[in-house]
Amino acid sequence: MNWLFVAGIVLFLVGLMVSVGLHEVGHLVPAKIFGVRVTQYMVGFGSTAWSIRRGETEYGIKWIPLGGYIRMIGMLPPRPGDASGKLRSASTGPFQGLIETARDAAMEEVRPGDEERVFYRKKWWQKIIIMSGGPLMNFVLAFIFFSILLVGIGLPKTAPIVSPDTNTCVIPTSEVRKTCAPTDERTPAAKAGVKIGDRMVSLDGQKIETWQDATRLIRGHGAGPVKLGIVRDGRPMTLDVTLISRDMQSLTDDGKVEEGKVDKGVGFLGVVPSQVFEQQSMGHVLGYMGDLTGRVVGSMVNLPQKMVGVWNAAFSGDQRDPEGPVGVVGAGRLGGEILASDMSNKSKLFTFVSLLAGFNLAIGLFNLIPLLPLDGGHIAGGIWEGIKRAYAKIMRRPEPRHVDIAKVLPLTYAMAFVLIIMAGLLVYADLVNPLTLG
Repeated sequence: MNWLFVAGIVLFLVGLMVSVGLHEVGHLVPAKIFGVRVTQYMVGFGSTAWSIRRGETEYGIKWIPLGGYIRMIGMLPPRPGDASGKLRSASTGPFQGLIETARDAAMEEVRPGDEERVFYRKKWWQKIIIMSGGPLMNFVLAFIFFSILLVGIGLPKTAPIVSPDTNTCVIPTSEVRKTCAPTDERTPAAKAGVKIGDRMVSLDGQKIETWQDATRLIRGHGAGPVKLGIVRDGRPMTLDVTLISRDMQSLTDDGKVEEGKVDKGVGFLGVVPSQVFEQQSMGHVLGYMGDLTGRVVGSMVNLPQKMVGVWNAAFSGDQRDPEGPVGVVGAGRLGGEILASDMSNKSKLFTFVSLLAGFNLAIGLFNLIPLLPLDGGHIAGGIWEGIKRAYAKIMRRPEPRHVDIAKVLPLTYAMAFVLIIMAGLLVYADLVNPLTLG
């Protein structure tokens, strides 16, 4: 196995776990600021690989690098009538039993003097801040990564500059190869003396500014002689080129290949464009993130339908949707493919950082779904408590009790079961029919 592929997987997992660790820091810091006792801060799941205790909190790393958590005491309020610090045996009903078991677990670490340090007794807005801290940290990380991409590296753009990947021969469309055979005909570009690095600026007097311009003009001209204007080493030149006719795959207006469609007898020059990176302003970062956020939210809304596609890809061999969900295993494989690919180092860096940025954005948005056990479920509970208290104050009624999210624990366990099934399906699909860079 290519060592770069393995290194890419490891590097992505390290980046992911750093992101997860900082997500939990986003919960940990406000929890400590507001006086909640945090007993554990862990990155990963399963048995503990390493830990250290600092004050009242144990910090550690677990063996399974899939997520993390902090453990706050008193996440759920006691039942009405319970004495402070005392617990009652669980009820017998199946759903009520789940609720009481979780409630008891939430109270079991409450020590004398901790009565005001439990999570459920904090002000509603403090609960929202604590539970919003994790997703907010992911958004901050996504913003940092996207800033590195757009401002530091630049957005990739296909330019009408002859790439080193350009072949000097006409390879038959029925053959899948990149090297020339002795019997292959030379391309019109090679015959005319076009060189790597030449920038195409005009065709028969018509201006070329983008690669789409060049493609449209060359294809639309068809076979025959043309005047190709280029700039080589800063000097403008004009080359006499005789285009040939060829059947080519159809292209959309933005230059993307239309699968299954062929344009007959279009003009052919025989050059491959170069990829350049145009640096953007900081203001462009927010617009870029906003556009991507809308697409991610749309994918989340269509998640059930997307998961059907994953199921079909896993068990029926259907092609994976490049816009569909991907698990940690699949993302790790993509990280390996990026480093092991033949892309330029700059393109590898852009694609890899983009993968981490997109994952942080998706993790942050997914955690805001207002369902337990996600952060959004606790945030929704805090908002509802704030609404109830505001209503009671306006109506001059007694202050209501803390919102008891334990009442929706049956739904929580159902949601957790669905998430586990989805995660398992993604892992299986990522192994048997993974998404690839192609």
